[in-house]
Amino acid sequence: MAIFNNTTSSPSSFLLTAFPGMELAHIWISIPVCCLYIIALLGNSSILLVIAVERRLHKPMYYFLSMLSAVDLCLAISTLPTVLGVLWFHAREISFKACLTQMFFVHAFSFLESSVLAVMAFDRFMAICNPLKYTTVLKDRIIMVIGLVICLRQVIYIFPVVLALKGVAFHGGQELAHPFCYHPDIIRYTYSNSWLSSFLGMFLQLYLTGIDLLFILFSYVLIIRTILSIVAPKKQQKALNTCVCHICAVTVFYVPMISLSFTHRLLNSTPRVICSILANIYLLLPPVLNPIIYSLKTKTIRRAMLQLLHSKGSRGRQLRRLRGPWY
Repeated sequence: MAIFNNTTSSPSSFLLTAFPGMELAHIWISIPVCCLYIIALLGNSSILLVIAVERRLHKPMYYFLSMLSAVDLCLAISTLPTVLGVLWFHAREISFKACLTQMFFVHAFSFLESSVLAVMAFDRFMAICNPLKYTTVLKDRIIMVIGLVICLRQVIYIFPVVLALKGVAFHGGQELAHPFCYHPDIIRYTYSNSWLSSFLGMFLQLYLTGIDLLFILFSYVLIIRTILSIVAPKKQQKALNTCVCHICAVTVFYVPMISLSFTHRLLNSTPRVICSILANIYLLLPPVLNPIIYSLKTKTIRRAMLQLLHSKGSRGRQLRRLRGPWY
């Protein structure tokens, strides 16, 4: 069976929905949505390219930023086919296996972003509270191990949940509230106790992201305490400025995630279009805003991007001069 077909449905499939009640405006809605996806893909790819090319950016802070950009890139790609498929071609039907696969990647990359933000908080803690040990603790090998551990953490917790759902019987042909597969949305259509499955899903989300959020908050308590102990106001401001981008990234990720989770599980009377908008904000806002925030607020990234663009432009002009007027 194809991943998604037209609006007809079978017992072994679900119907995706983008902005319920606004089907006639899908083609117009697709324009800003498509622009947001382009910004997310180009922005995160640019940051990955700049960090890979510029040797002066081969430092712990930028390695963790490249992890964040890679996760945001994968998160955007995991929902791109179905979102644009629904908006452009009204291809709403998705097979059960394809839905589980997409759900695995959506939740895995979402939880992985939470873990990366927690690791970035640890990076800021080490840089501000223990600057002498910063380079000795966060070596390249340690950073690789950290990246591997947080990836394995997501697989260990999420893969068994997806395998368990594979054996659960669902009401086929049901209409989902989003243009992608999301666990709280799917679990409502099980023949078994959906409340228990929803509670277990929420427990897993609170356990994974809750621990990360508590770690981030605890790190910033220590960071703020260290900053307040600095006598020179300029040094205080400089130390605080290094955390601004990360604080923005944490806010952009956690606020929509918590809002969507509580809307799905606790506020059953919420209009479906509100749930759909929150879900798209939750999955699109971080990949779109994170590269913009770090490009605008981090001078090193901004200068490296401008330098890379300038070098490519100068190379292009030199090639045209060498080819002469015959080309």
